[in-house]
Amino acid sequence: MQSIPLHAPRRRAAGFRAGLLGLCLAAGLAAALGAAPVRAGSEGVVNVNTAGVDELVRLPGIGEAKARAILDFRKERGAFKSVEQLREVKGIGDAALERIRPHVAVDGKTTLQ
Repeated sequence: MQSIPLHAPRRRAAGFRAGLLGLCLAAGLAAALGAAPVRAGSEGVVNVNTAGVDELVRLPGIGEAKARAILDFRKERGAFKSVEQLREVKGIGDAALERIRPHVAVDGKTTLQ
C-alpha cells in the first residue's frame, strides 16, 4: 500500500495560486500594452482588410500573434473576400471565428472602439 505524503495538498494549492497569479499578471500586462478587448454590449466592427495589429487585438481572443497571422495571410493572399475566410488563418478555428464574427467586417470602416 502506497502512502500519500501529507504535504501533497499544499503543493497543489501552491500550484493553483501560482497559476492564478500568472493569469492576473497576463491580464495586467495586456491592459498595460493597450490591448482593449471587446466588452459585452460593444458595438462596431474591425475591418480585417484594413486593420493593423492595434485594431485586430481588440477582437475577443485575438492576441498579437493571431493579429500578425491575419496580416501575414492578407499580405500573401490579398484581401479577405468573406469573414469565413478567416478560418484559413493559422490559429483561427471555428470557435474563434464564432467569437469574433459579430465584430468583424471585410469592407467599410473600422468602428470598434
